Amino acid sequence: MIFMEERLQKLLAQAGYGSRRACEVFITEGRVRVNGKVALLGQKADLSVDKVMIDGKALPRAESLTYIALYKPRNVLSAAEGQDDRQTVRDLVPVEGHLYPVGRLDFDSEGLILMTNDGELTNKLTHPRFGHEKEYRVLVARRPDEKQMEAWRRGVVMEDGDKTKPAEVNFLSSSGKGAWIRIVMGEGKKRQIREVGKLLGLPVVKIIRLRIGTLKLGSLKPRQWRYLTGDEIAELKGDKVPVIGERARAARPNLKRGDRPPRTGERTRTDKSEIGSDRTRKPSGRNETGRPTRNSNDHKKPDRKPYVKKTR
Repeated sequence: MIFMEERLQKLLAQAGYGSRRACEVFITEGRVRVNGKVALLGQKADLSVDKVMIDGKALPRAESLTYIALYKPRNVLSAAEGQDDRQTVRDLVPVEGHLYPVGRLDFDSEGLILMTNDGELTNKLTHPRFGHEKEYRVLVARRPDEKQMEAWRRGVVMEDGDKTKPAEVNFLSSSGKGAWIRIVMGEGKKRQIREVGKLLGLPVVKIIRLRIGTLKLGSLKPRQWRYLTGDEIAELKGDKVPVIGERARAARPNLKRGDRPPRTGERTRTDKSEIGSDRTRKPSGRNETGRPTRNSNDHKKPDRKPYVKKTR
């Protein structure tokens, strides 16, 4: 992979030191050095050849950015490194390099986790001010009534005094004495769904995260993982991704607007210049019995001369 010079605030953000604006402050405060010299705002560097330090700590050498979607199973820690003998999400992804989980899940919850070394994207997806949605499928032990659902939608005052922000909460289906509900919210405090369910008298049995921002869990099964596509990465970063129709036209640049390729087994229209030409006419002759044969075009009247309007 080819690396090039990037602005220092971008390199610091990708390394996980906060937003680009916050990293600009580090530079103006003189906390950043490039090859031993105090860095200036707007300065660029190439981590493959330059040594960039912040507060005396060197940024890691350049490595290609990696983006992986993982289905975290239950009883696995959402951490890059474990402090005990419990398994972590990093143990489930045998890929070299530094990878960190985005969108932490409780030890007993499951679902989508993004693993990446892109610190700037990590900050964007986790900082509350960006308000990226997260979607969950939740099993509660009792069937909720409309009053409980409406309270969850409006927001609930937690035990610490903070009130949760409004959320989208919908009933999905019954499950024994309990029910599956769908929850979409833009915040994610520690054990928030379980605590809200407890306060509303709806003990939470199971939590499955289906989506982080525009990234969906899809068909992944527990412990399975996959690399993100280019379009998925661009959408997470907020870049414009061409719609399906635009991508299809780009792949078929010779098609005019309104045209479409023939379907399988469909006969294409013959060029008008070939109709009635010598290439399309079969020669007249005699069959095996000696009787003359006629071409299908023999009975047709000769073409008339084109009409031309006379002018005085």
